Amino acid sequence: MFTGIIAEQGKVLSVEHDGDTSATLRLHAPVSTDGLSSGGSIAVNGVCLTATDIDGADFSVDVMGETLVRSTIGGLAAGDPVNLERCVPAGGRLDGHVVQGHVDGVGQLLEREALGNWDRLRFGVPSGLARYIAEKGSIAIDGVSLTVTAVSPAPEPAPWFEVGLIPTTLAETGLGAKAVGGAVNLEVDVLAKYTERLLAFVPTAHPRKAAS
Repeated sequence: MFTGIIAEQGKVLSVEHDGDTSATLRLHAPVSTDGLSSGGSIAVNGVCLTATDIDGADFSVDVMGETLVRSTIGGLAAGDPVNLERCVPAGGRLDGHVVQGHVDGVGQLLEREALGNWDRLRFGVPSGLARYIAEKGSIAIDGVSLTVTAVSPAPEPAPWFEVGLIPTTLAETGLGAKAVGGAVNLEVDVLAKYTERLLAFVPTAHPRKAAS
């Protein structure tokens, strides 16, 4: 489990693709590799991956086809910065919100506006995810835990939502430099997904028969 609090921005050293079925990334991350052991979980731009082949400040991760299809990981190239977060230890502080590292889909930055020392960002969201996003609810964008400040009306054919980024988030995550049109990984609140799934199994109530 993660909390969406980014520990550092690492750097992609290399990407090796095996067709469309898998890829191996080599990353440089002097902070996140401190105490990291092979097999440890680490979120890369919000995607939970397993660290392998750790050598000093560098480590590798293997990415399967499902992840390449459902996230922006497949589009990374050498030199790209990435948001990194180690998994939360038992008893650790939950400073953000419950983040699984299971990306639900890819969004696109539609607008960004500087408002004093903070920025307003609007993201387009796949229509199938819009129902899980609520004003003042939580969302993870490229692994960053954020509060939703506005959402599009329910009937909107091209749904969107907005977040505000404080100076710390602008400076310490990749969202600070994200250009309009850029793609981002989105993970909606897991509680919303489980609620919908549970309700799908609730028997439909039948009206009582009128007394004769």
